[in-house]
Amino acid sequence: MINDVARVTVLADNCVQGFGLLAEHGLAFWVETRGWRLLFDTGQGLVLSHNAGKLGVPLEQVDAIVLSHGHYDHSGGLNSVLRHAPNVKIYAHPDAVLPKYARRDNGTSWDVGMPPPTEDTLRERGDAVTWTKQPTEMFDGVFVTGEIPRRTDYEDTGGPFFRDGNCQRADALLDDQAMFFESRLGTVVLLGCGHAGVINTLRFVQELTGAKPIHTVIGGMHLVKATRDRMDRTIGSLRQLNVQRLGPTHCTGAAATAELWNALPGRCFPCAVGMKTEFEVS
Repeated sequence: MINDVARVTVLADNCVQGFGLLAEHGLAFWVETRGWRLLFDTGQGLVLSHNAGKLGVPLEQVDAIVLSHGHYDHSGGLNSVLRHAPNVKIYAHPDAVLPKYARRDNGTSWDVGMPPPTEDTLRERGDAVTWTKQPTEMFDGVFVTGEIPRRTDYEDTGGPFFRDGNCQRADALLDDQAMFFESRLGTVVLLGCGHAGVINTLRFVQELTGAKPIHTVIGGMHLVKATRDRMDRTIGSLRQLNVQRLGPTHCTGAAATAELWNALPGRCFPCAVGMKTEFEVS
């Protein structure tokens, strides 16, 4: 069997590596595998088109867009992509369009949900949107997890998130989902923020793949406020899962990222706008 190559390119992130590229607080990955082109998240929309142009990414040829969850920094660029590819298929959990707030340290709140134009687009596009509450195969060998079971006793959503501006109704962020595909060396998993918990996510992916090894994990892990216990147990579980490559980015947090690099020597790699990584697929 002839092997092909899958590629992941970072189009939006908090950091950049490369001349002429722009950063924002957000995340977007361009994925090419088995002839398909997918966009996993869209960032805020401030840098996506610019970076795609600089990196030679043909947004007009995208076959599908996956939204990992309904926060503004992952969904805000949707309409800018639709200007390039108006008929593209969109995959999102139904809770992604619900109100979402975060509480600041001083007790005030701010709206972190989808920008209204993005929400309106999702509600208006009808059959162009697949609501992925359950695991879904989008293309041959390319999956979105849908809702992820919360089973660990040390992982949480990563912050004080709520459904209302008064911060009375906690948001479990059930819309958090990951994308994954198979490579010759194991499963590749893309995370938006990992609000369901990195380890919850990876174990669920293994359930869905029949316990195939997880080779690479790339994306936000929302460990920025992780407790000592959570960091220790997360690192221990990553070792137990024998994840070979780890690209922590976006909301992982600088301290947690440094700790992952130190705890998993030789396995972590830089992940910022302009980063491209390849995987052999069969």
